[in-house]
Amino acid sequence: MPLAVLKSRALAGMDAPEVTVEVHLAPGLPGFTLVGLPDTEVKEARDRVRAAIQNCRFEFPQRRITVNLAPADLPKESGRFDLPIALGILIASGQVKAKQLNHSEFAGELALGGELRAIRGALAMCAAMSRGAEANSTPRSFVLPAESAPEAALVRSATILPARTLLDVCAHVGGQQALLPYAGEAPVAEPDYPDLAEVKGQAQTKRALEVAAAGSHSLLLSGPPGTGKSMLASRFPGILPAMTEAEALESAAVQSLAGRFRIADWGKRPFRAPHHSASSAALVGGGSVPRPGEISLAHHGVLFLDELVEFERRVLEALREPLESGHICVSRAARRADFPARFQLVAAMNPCPCGWLGHANGKCRCTPDQVAKYRGKLSGPLLDRIDLMIEVPSLSEAELQTHGDGESSATVRARVCRARETQLTRQGKANALLSPAEIDAHCPPDEAGRLLLKQAMARLSLSARAYHRVLKVARTVADLAGSESVRAPHIAEAVHYRRGLSDG
Repeated sequence: MPLAVLKSRALAGMDAPEVTVEVHLAPGLPGFTLVGLPDTEVKEARDRVRAAIQNCRFEFPQRRITVNLAPADLPKESGRFDLPIALGILIASGQVKAKQLNHSEFAGELALGGELRAIRGALAMCAAMSRGAEANSTPRSFVLPAESAPEAALVRSATILPARTLLDVCAHVGGQQALLPYAGEAPVAEPDYPDLAEVKGQAQTKRALEVAAAGSHSLLLSGPPGTGKSMLASRFPGILPAMTEAEALESAAVQSLAGRFRIADWGKRPFRAPHHSASSAALVGGGSVPRPGEISLAHHGVLFLDELVEFERRVLEALREPLESGHICVSRAARRADFPARFQLVAAMNPCPCGWLGHANGKCRCTPDQVAKYRGKLSGPLLDRIDLMIEVPSLSEAELQTHGDGESSATVRARVCRARETQLTRQGKANALLSPAEIDAHCPPDEAGRLLLKQAMARLSLSARAYHRVLKVARTVADLAGSESVRAPHIAEAVHYRRGLSDG
């Protein structure tokens, strides 16, 4: 029969819709036609497939070959369709007898010699296949390049069949030698993060990091050069609670879409630190074929923006919606994609253009107008969405000469985990994610705290959003203290973190 039908997967944002690969051989002048909205990478499969088939000692049919990738209105990209196309040609030409085809899906890029190369998005595709199989009660296996199998096998409910060459797949489909399911295990090693104990002094800033980690709050560090802002930020992931399996899977799926996932990073919270020259598309995602940006690659992890004021203003303004919603919708003329973006923002900046405002050396010569213009690059709506703002002072000579007597990341993380567990038991989510109605239910202050908050609202001209954020931070401070109610000292500490940036 000159027709073969196989199943594969495309990528559309975080989704991986099923693609039917239909290969038809017809009499007439030799030709190779690809239809179904293929992009350049897919169109180039004609040359890769021809060379791979011939180098595997098969005959490339001298007939009119039509390959249809359905549905026709779904754009197809990358070389993952090489394997199903080549296999379809061999089955349609009668060179391979298909005995193991109905319950399998295929994806893989072919080298000219017939070897299979790793593909991008294997984890997302296998997760989609597994969901579809469960919904339809029809078990399926996924035939993938051996290099992509460890990543795909993180979806425990999926059956992964790794193959190294086109010949291996042909032998499996023809019933000569079945491919063995991948039996590797996910890494179980404890993620390795830099230790907070290496940072000397800065007790107040470390406390702010602990509060931010406990409640999943955003944080802005401001201080002169060399005070340890970047060093503190790089140790922030080490005091966060361990990722759940669902969080690790979501994070790994986003990394897989970008082709940046490593099996050794399984369960490790992402730490993304883009340079301040990054474009808006690099930060939030984009491209003619939408790809995840830095905010999505930091999903369930930390996005660190050093030299915050040096970023273009329009780039920073693009963070406002994701900070609130936890996802980003990338829309282009022909395509639209949704990506998760539930990250913790940690930002750092200097207090003035020269950086030395407030430093004991007195080297700052910036005028008030220059300082105001410098800080004016950060809009009020963006600052309003940052929960904690802390000044990072310069260290004295005595503090620099101390020998790492601070608390370790493990000690701080233990307190953070207890506070986070309290929040999950009480409301099922971190304090930073509470809605206004949930804030009223779980964060009401006592009478002294209510009076203190009223005074702070008047003196600091806090917005309604800032009011809610003060309550959420106060609830986190209370959780760290083991208090069932939000009291005046908890409100006072939360208000201290909302006072903004001092004038030195």
